[in-house]
Amino acid sequence: MASTEQAEHVGTLVIGGGQAGLAMSEQLSLHGLPHCVIERGRIAERWRSERWDGLCLLGPNWATSVGGFAWNGGDPDGFAPRDAVVAFLADYAAHIAAPVRCGVTATALCRTTDSPLYRVETSHGPIEANSVVIATGPFQRPVIPAPFAGDLGVLSLHASAYRNPAQLPDGAVLVVGAGASGAQIAEELLRAGRHVHLSIGRHVRSPRRYRGRDSVWWRMAMGEWDEEVAGRTRPRGALANSGAYGGYTIDYRAFAARGGVLLGRTEAMSGGVMHFACDLAESLAGGDAALRAFCDAADAHAEREGLDLPEDPAARVGLPDPPCVTDPIRDLDLRAAGITTIIWATGYALDFRWIDLPVVDEVGQPRHRRGVTELPGLYFLGLPWQTRRNSAFLNGVGVDAAEIVADMLARR
Repeated sequence: MASTEQAEHVGTLVIGGGQAGLAMSEQLSLHGLPHCVIERGRIAERWRSERWDGLCLLGPNWATSVGGFAWNGGDPDGFAPRDAVVAFLADYAAHIAAPVRCGVTATALCRTTDSPLYRVETSHGPIEANSVVIATGPFQRPVIPAPFAGDLGVLSLHASAYRNPAQLPDGAVLVVGAGASGAQIAEELLRAGRHVHLSIGRHVRSPRRYRGRDSVWWRMAMGEWDEEVAGRTRPRGALANSGAYGGYTIDYRAFAARGGVLLGRTEAMSGGVMHFACDLAESLAGGDAALRAFCDAADAHAEREGLDLPEDPAARVGLPDPPCVTDPIRDLDLRAAGITTIIWATGYALDFRWIDLPVVDEVGQPRHRRGVTELPGLYFLGLPWQTRRNSAFLNGVGVDAAEIVADMLARR
């Protein structure tokens, strides 16, 4: 319920001071539209406090940009570590003179009763605005599958709470998740000398580099990042890729060959025993098929465009199945295996429970078309597949922000 406290008025209120909110601020400033940005913590707060120390961007620095601001930290073929990304976004905010108010949390959003304005209750008092852009990103609420949310008898934490190997108690670690986060955290722990079990499900692999070019170069050249939402073909599974250690191709069989243990999808737990699906070989085969499909598509593009790039047959060659695949573990007694920590790299959910308006459906998904809601002046920005494949990426939010400003100007 809205408070009766006198509200401050702004033209446009942007909620969120990450990459999406900053890109929105740049577009609003370019068109002379008065606005302010509120951020619950610091600029790029989730990068600062909800990502592990060794995280690196999945794409090379030459491809890193937000809005009209390109990477300026050197090493174009490198992969920016977490702290460099934070500095990059802070530099971007300064470059565009974004009017960001840090430490201000939005707690409710509704319409005023006697005018068409939107009213946002915040930790620093209410704000009323002609337009509101919800730019809180896709990583809002960490998800641990419900059957495993209680006391498991070991340290159990989401990847958003993991920082580094030294943070964990001595003993083996079970990492659950086949995407980039799970694969990179498992790799980091293995390199730190930990005994690591990795539970994987359906996933999509691609070579880090193919025929002398980074996989991001290929995806951009083939138009994948600009694939429109209307014709989307979402990958069937988590994307397994890494920019850590200079960038490398994620190969789960190589992980096992170096001492890691692969497990199928995590299904249940009872009496201190974790149970896994009999789908490990199938998941690995699916990842291999995705890698081959990527190479086939790149080869076809190179032929069409007459690109003189060296052949790369080694990219398709994989290791043989290790024993943990040919004779998969279905049941794992955590105590007997010495496992003292479980890290859940199981993704995030959106959380718009603070919005008291009919723009969120019954399962919590925002109702919008290309970020534009049915309520005039209310927008979403930075959502996965908002308009195209890269809508939630650093280099994608600026395009969507420009579309939203165009809608604002058209309505005026």
